[in-house]
Amino acid sequence: VGVIRRDPMAMLPFCGYNMGDYFGHWMAMGARIANPPKIFRVNWFRMSENHNYLWPGFGENLRALRWVLSRVHGEADARETEIGYLPYAKDIDTSGLNVTPEIIEELLAVDREGWQHATEGQQEFFSQFGDRMPQAMWQEHTSLKHRLGM
Repeated sequence: VGVIRRDPMAMLPFCGYNMGDYFGHWMAMGARIANPPKIFRVNWFRMSENHNYLWPGFGENLRALRWVLSRVHGEADARETEIGYLPYAKDIDTSGLNVTPEIIEELLAVDREGWQHATEGQQEFFSQFGDRMPQAMWQEHTSLKHRLGM
């Protein structure tokens, strides 16, 4: 089973305890279970330079989720990038959509500058949990910055 990652900031009002402990709990669970879930990050709202949504959204999201499920079951390949594994354009069904190959290329490109900016926000987010933020989270944060050339 795969998991679509939600924005942790959105979870803050609903978490009844320190989020550092929350992250630590799930990291410990991942280490204890035989087949931990795969984690996927999806940005349904990525916009072009003209401020238009790149992905048609809503009912078409299943097309991306099909790739997620295929990946979980070992039926789809992915390319390794600085931010993780991304689908190949050929593996996203765009039949019947008004989505050009250029749009798919943009959707599947790593926005290095955007990700560099995001790591700054991530550092601020992690810092608010003090020494309760798991070291492994900080290590991955540092590793991500390194992969992004920061």
